[in-house]
Amino acid sequence: MSATDGPGAGARVDAAVEAVFREERGRLLAALVHRFGDLDLAEDVAGEAIEAALVHWPVRGVPAKPGAWLLTTARRKAVDRLRRDQAYAARLAVLQVDSDRAAHSPVPEAGSDVPDERLQLYFTCAHPALAAEDRVALTLRCLAGLGTPEVARAFLVPTATMAQRIVRAKKKIRQARIPFRMPDRDELPERLPGVLQVLYSIFTEGYAASSGPDLQRLDLADEAIRLARILHRLLPGEREVTGLLALMLLTHARRDARTGPEGEVVLLADQDRARWDGALVAEGTALVPVALTGGPPGPYGVQAAIAALHDEAADVASTDWPQIVALYDVLTTLTPTPVVAVNRAAAVAMRDGPEAGLVLLDALGDEPRLRSYHPYLTARGELLHRLGRDDEAAVAYRRALELAGTEPERAHLRRRLEETGRS
Repeated sequence: MSATDGPGAGARVDAAVEAVFREERGRLLAALVHRFGDLDLAEDVAGEAIEAALVHWPVRGVPAKPGAWLLTTARRKAVDRLRRDQAYAARLAVLQVDSDRAAHSPVPEAGSDVPDERLQLYFTCAHPALAAEDRVALTLRCLAGLGTPEVARAFLVPTATMAQRIVRAKKKIRQARIPFRMPDRDELPERLPGVLQVLYSIFTEGYAASSGPDLQRLDLADEAIRLARILHRLLPGEREVTGLLALMLLTHARRDARTGPEGEVVLLADQDRARWDGALVAEGTALVPVALTGGPPGPYGVQAAIAALHDEAADVASTDWPQIVALYDVLTTLTPTPVVAVNRAAAVAMRDGPEAGLVLLDALGDEPRLRSYHPYLTARGELLHRLGRDDEAAVAYRRALELAGTEPERAHLRRRLEETGRS
């Protein structure tokens, strides 16, 4: 590619840079943090490397190994910055010594289970010295490449609040001199839940994007599954790792049927189940019994069992809704969150009728976190519409429409609003 390729060359280069950065960002950032021991420096020089690519690639062409080019450029910029700021360099040198000392006893590798430094950075961001919400926020922002507004939407908090969490987490890592490494075996029980939550949050953003033109961000979902596979190979005896991988596979199996030819939303009842990925369904289903045996069930294993019941059914009508409700009862005891309560109410509506589900949803109406959670309002609108209470359904749909983050969701809600005759 060269500057003489015509007026579209710049756009093509921008697209190439975006594609490379989306693919390589986690590896690039983790490598930089592993080398220099500082998240802020790593993010800054990674951004500068991208800016350099936008300047040089239209003239010289996209390199054969763009990820390596970005890493080399970022490292040079980091060295230049440290040369200019000796005090900063001295502080980073102390952090690097701490990291080197702590790296003597990592979890043993098995073949290519840890092909790069990304999982080391995931475990670092899930360090128990950080607050639980800060761990997820930091990892989503730094490793998954989500913007701060996207992370905020995923956790139903204002953008400013999420930005403060991310800054606070970075500061804590610096002040506590947390090393960037894999944890020892005896540290895993404390550290693993945070990593699983991070991976699931990334997958959730990929399965149901919080904003943008598309319903799904398949690159994020694929990345979460890839990292979950690595973690499962590394820790095959951890049942919740197995459960999370099963849940992701069983959910991701439906990806092709969830949208129509124009990217529109296709609800579960209307999906062509022949388009579901049978290989992923089989793989995920086989993991569910492993996740549920050998001790009390964990939340990911229970959710995987629910997903398996959906995937094994021939259609919505023949789905084992009583068993799904029973599993949600178990899940409620493990993770009593408003989102779980909304999902349980939807399952009860399928088992016992819309009135029963609506009673449960209305009982959640005072929960502050649900006021900005559009799936709750959408579910309520659906049940009200099924009951013929279209004035109330239209109110719920309008509020959900204000909150929906992706265009396919907004288009779906506009159609639903028209069906009430109150648009």
